[in-house]
This record gives sequence, structure tokens and C-alpha cells, in this order.
Amino acid sequence: MIPEMLQIEVLRDGYRQEKFTPRDVMLEVLKRIDVYDDPAVWISRVEESEILARAGKLQQDSTLMAHLPLYGVPFAVKDNMDVRGMPTTAACPAFAHTPEKSASAIDALLAAGAILIGKTNLDQFATGLNGTRSPYGAPRCVFDHRFISGGSSSGSAVAVAAGLVAFSLGTDTAGSGRVPAAFNNVVGWKPTKGLISAAGVLPAVRSQDCVSIFASSCADAKIIAEIAQGFDAQDPYSREGERVSLPTKRFRFGVLRPDDREFFGDEEAAALYAGAIDRLTARGGRPVEIDYAPFQQAAALLYDGAFVAERFAAIEDFFRTHAQEMDPQVRQIIGKASNLSAADAFNGEYRLRAIARAAEREWERFDVMLLPTAPTIFSVDQIAEDPIGANSRLGVYTHFVNLLDYAAIAVPAGFRATSCLPFGVTLIGPAFSDFDLAVIADGLHRSLGEGVGKAVGAAAEPPVSVVEPASRGRILLAVAGAHLSGLPLNRELTDLGAIFVEATRTAPSYRLVALKGTMPPKPGLVHAPGFEGPGIEVELWSLSERDFGRFVAGVPAPMGIGKVRLASGAVVPGFLCEVFALDGGEDITALGGWRPYLAEHAAASD
Repeated sequence: MIPEMLQIEVLRDGYRQEKFTPRDVMLEVLKRIDVYDDPAVWISRVEESEILARAGKLQQDSTLMAHLPLYGVPFAVKDNMDVRGMPTTAACPAFAHTPEKSASAIDALLAAGAILIGKTNLDQFATGLNGTRSPYGAPRCVFDHRFISGGSSSGSAVAVAAGLVAFSLGTDTAGSGRVPAAFNNVVGWKPTKGLISAAGVLPAVRSQDCVSIFASSCADAKIIAEIAQGFDAQDPYSREGERVSLPTKRFRFGVLRPDDREFFGDEEAAALYAGAIDRLTARGGRPVEIDYAPFQQAAALLYDGAFVAERFAAIEDFFRTHAQEMDPQVRQIIGKASNLSAADAFNGEYRLRAIARAAEREWERFDVMLLPTAPTIFSVDQIAEDPIGANSRLGVYTHFVNLLDYAAIAVPAGFRATSCLPFGVTLIGPAFSDFDLAVIADGLHRSLGEGVGKAVGAAAEPPVSVVEPASRGRILLAVAGAHLSGLPLNRELTDLGAIFVEATRTAPSYRLVALKGTMPPKPGLVHAPGFEGPGIEVELWSLSERDFGRFVAGVPAPMGIGKVRLASGAVVPGFLCEVFALDGGEDITALGGWRPYLAEHAAASD
């Protein structure tokens, strides 16, 4: 039986045990979409025949399941992201165009075996947090259609919460990847800016935008983030940063002082926030009351300051010629940029830098922040009565996060007793702390026990491991040849105190070549984008940061240390070979690793 919530590991287990096939799952997904009673979730869908053909192609090759981390996993994307051959509308029909190339993040997920189902609804031009600013309709909260879904990534959140897809991509500039998660009882992962490429994504505020992830659990979101992350020269804001470690068992977490806790009369939301603080304290955290003023001041800059000019810059030509074809509220917000000057923009940036300094002083007192994701939830009618004011109230705890360059993960945190509507909280950490932050967020999600999406009470499987493969202050290294356990160069690792972590495989897009004339014999591992092989056997070793540096300094040409993508989707440092050194070598990719090659040659010489 296909599960109600399409969690990644549950699907993979079902495929491995032959309980169902990708085609079975896709047929079930298509059936669910057809009968789901909210037609505003989707703007466009992939043709059924194309979806089933993709599923069939996966089933034809029995080796793919082991090598594709998202084998047969259905997903959706927000319709401000390009998909080759499908219109990108940004929820504005007059803006629609059909790109020839997909967004980089989408390409990475498709290469990992995921199956795209369609493109989801949004607040037009990703401007809004309520989900009602679209001519394609207003997706509704999965628990009560009288209430908003949240936005701007409205359809993306609902598609996951309703069990229509396993995960979805949204975008987040001011909370668009977090508020809809809170309103629909799912996880919303807003990564560090630049961690996931925004190439092929229509900007809202280009300098602040993030591609976000909606999933049933932090574990699922982490899998997606590991696959989608990586530097992309096509995105001028893409960047690589050193991973920031957080304490995950004993930590300080910033919370709002009682006089800063604004819930606009929603007393049940206030109680649920207090309950989340208690639960995180029970899990080893120590709450620290913070001065919220600098964060609140930064938030005000996003819509009331010069940063609104970036929204205008993203669609300037279209706005000048088609403003009357836009949603009235979106037009009003973006149109404010006409009163701003270049001096205003610089002054806004100067103001933000000053606020950031004050925020940095607050961060000296805690490791992460725990805030409400949204202070309350509104009905569709309430939004209609006060569309600008109500929308702004939804972002009081989200607007500052991108401006101040933080990572954030929103998790379900309970239900209001009287309305049975969900509430959510968000864990916020420094830039590049995403993966340790996920451990803390996952623990809180599980301890609150509020399930995933509509499946209230269902477990989020599997948990995010508290013990990461590389211990704090250490770095993983993937080796594929003479540095493997028991082979001639392994002592170069063990003499530095390296610790064996695990044996695993690379992603399918790697080749292995036995190099000519090396002593001891060595292979060269090379990345071959688009190639579909068996994956290459590697070992992961953990070194201290100092010893990793010493080891890398001694690596001789033609070898080098680059980024190696594993079958799990994770990306780690590892040995790669320069292409010129492959001349005259023997391609041994089909053997799947260096040890089988050595064994084959040993048998031949006997």
C-alpha cells in the first residue's frame, strides 16, 4: 500500500521490497491530484504520459535504485522556477514564457532520479506571505479551506501537506518558504543564501532570494538540500562557505522576551510557542531572552525601505508595459519603488549594515534562535478585508532572516485546540549552519509529535542523525584508490590520525581509470556529467582540520582534492584526477571500484 505521506525513505523501502513500483506511485499521485478538492494548487502539470514514461524508464534498469538517491520520488516546483518546455508564469499570465533550460536545482534533482509532477501556484511574482494574490486562485490550508495556505510558495506547501508529492521547491525572500510550512504542518527549509543555486529562478529580491524546500521531515529536506546544493557559476549569488558547526546536544537558544511576543490576540499560538520553548529546553537547550529590536529593525527594511526597489528591478520592463495586468496589491507594493532614488538604496544598505552589527552582539549570547514562524493565521475573508496590513503581520518573525544572512528551518509545533489549525516555530542559525541546525530542528519536531502534513500523529522517518559522519572540527575525505584500507598509501591517512567512517559509493556520474605507469598502481577518479555508471566504491575518512590541510598539501599531481558527490547525494572533499593523466590508462568503471580491479589482476597472475 502506498503511504499517505510520500516520505523519501518510506518510498525507497517500498521499492527495494517490491511493494510497489515507480509507476504504481505515479498512478497513485495522479489519482490523488485528480480528486483533491483544491484546484488552485497547480498552475501547470507535466503530461501524464511523460510522468509514466519517466517512471517506466527507471524501472527498466534494476541498478538505478541503488545509485539514484531520489529514485522514483515525485516532486513539484513553484512556478517562478524554469522547467524546460513548460511555461513560467510567476502567477501572471501576461508574463508567461517558455524557457529552453531548467533551473539548476531542478536539473540536479532530476539527475538524482526524482520525477517532476508539475508547477505550483504562488503569490504573484513571489510578493506576499498569504497565498491569495494569484489569478489562478488561492490555495487553502489543508486543514480548513476557509483559511489561507500562506505564501508566496502556497501551492508548493499544500502539495506536500496533502500527500500529492514527496517534496517541493519554493522560494524564500521574506518567509515564503516558512510561513506556508507552518500553516500546513510540514517542514520548510530556508537554506543559507547561495547554498542552492537560484539560476533559472525569476528573482523577487535577487540579493536576498533562496530556493527553499518543503518536506515531511527534516531528514527528507536534508537529503534534498545535499543534492541541490553546490556552487554554480551561472548564479552570481551562488557561494561556497565553510560549514558552521553548532552544538546539537547542549546549546543556548534565543527566545522572545514576554513583551516582544506579539500574536495579535491569538492566545493559543502564544501558548504553543511557550510549549515549544519548554520542549526544546527538555532536549538540552537553555533559553536566553533576546533583544528583538535589531531583528525587527532589519525586517522593516524589506518592504518599507529601499529593498523594494529590487522587486521593481526584477520585472522593470514588464512593469512599465503591463502593470495593469498585475494583481493590484502586488502592483501597489512594487510600484512604491518609483519614489526611491539610488541614494535611498545606498542608505538602506548602510542602515542594514549598522543593524547587522547590533544583531551580531546579540548572537554572542546564544547559538540558535527559536521564534514563532508566524504570529497567527488568517481566514481568506480576513485577508480580503485588509490585504496589505494582514499580510505584513504574517512576516514579523521572518522578514529579517535573509537580510541578515541566516539559515532557518520551520517545523510543525502543535495545533490550536479550538480551531484545529496548525502552528509552527522556526529554528534560525548563522549562515552555513544548515545541517547542524537540521539536527536540532528535527529533534524538536519529533518531540512535539505533531506528525507531518495532514497525517497528524504520523512519524517523520527517518530521523536526522545527531552524530554526523565527520565529528565536530573534523573533515571528511573520500578516497578511491591506493589510500583505501589495507592498500599501500593508507598509512598516509592513519599516520595523521585519520578515522575510518564508512565504505560507500559515488553518484553514477563518475568514471575510474587505472593510470599508466604509476607506482604503486593508482586509479584516477573523474567526474563525467551526464554519464550513468554503477558508481565507484570509496571510503570516507575523517581528519582534523589541521591534518586535513597537511594531507592536502602533500597530494602530488595529477591528483587533486575536489568535491565528490556520493550516492546519498552528499558532497564531500575527495581525490579527483586531472583529465590529461588518463591518456593510455584502462577504463575500469564497469568494475565499480579499485579493489575489484586489483583482485581481477591478482587472479590473472596466479
